[in-house]
Amino acid sequence: MEVVIVPDAKAGGELIAEAMAALVRRKPDALLGVATGSTPLPVYEALAAKVRAGQVDASRARICQLDEYVGLPAGHPESYRAVVLREVVEPLGLSESSFMGPDGSAEDIVAACEAYDLALAEAGGVDLQLLGIGTDGHIGFNEPCSSLASRTRIKTLTEQTRVDNARFFDDDLEQVPHHVVTQGIGTILDARHLVLLATGEGKAEAVAQTVEGPLSALVPASALQLHRHATVVVDEAAASKLKLADYFRHTYADKPSWQGL
Repeated sequence: MEVVIVPDAKAGGELIAEAMAALVRRKPDALLGVATGSTPLPVYEALAAKVRAGQVDASRARICQLDEYVGLPAGHPESYRAVVLREVVEPLGLSESSFMGPDGSAEDIVAACEAYDLALAEAGGVDLQLLGIGTDGHIGFNEPCSSLASRTRIKTLTEQTRVDNARFFDDDLEQVPHHVVTQGIGTILDARHLVLLATGEGKAEAVAQTVEGPLSALVPASALQLHRHATVVVDEAAASKLKLADYFRHTYADKPSWQGL
């Protein structure tokens, strides 16, 4: 696992956006997996700026969704489909046909989960999956003690995750759904490149456990230790509990430029 420590969230967003842009230049129809929440916004803003400036042509790129709430009415502004369309697809100038996501309103949720896993495979697999991390170490909505081999499935949110997400629902916890469809950890690990972005002191303990702690279902993000190409990008605050922070700075500073992220 490579750990890159950046000065702030903006620098992290620019670094990851350039990695995405480089991928799209090499593979114009790349399938980019995206996450929701406030943390990845600098990535999407920087990538959209590159598209507007003509630094990359993303017109053939494809976007896929990491997770989705179950039970929100169609068109709800906080459904993750609506969020991804608003924050990623539209700013990149893409059409809705370039977008893939699980159906959180399906009558048969189990079948919908299996269908999404199959659709990702039939699309050739995810080339780069962007991830955030919860304060409890979850990725996607794979809460603590999720199976490290899990596939796309329905999950019950912990109370802490619902509290964390209440800010997107007018700080009204009652509006936050109790269930989600999420790519499982096994599904996430199928992506060719995993990039986790974490910012702020509140994520420092989860980052330390992910990177330097044991591989454990108690910290789902620690499964990135199993991946052949996993990159963790953190600002100084999120890196504050890393024992090997100086080593990570040294290795990244001396990394050959041709390797990229």
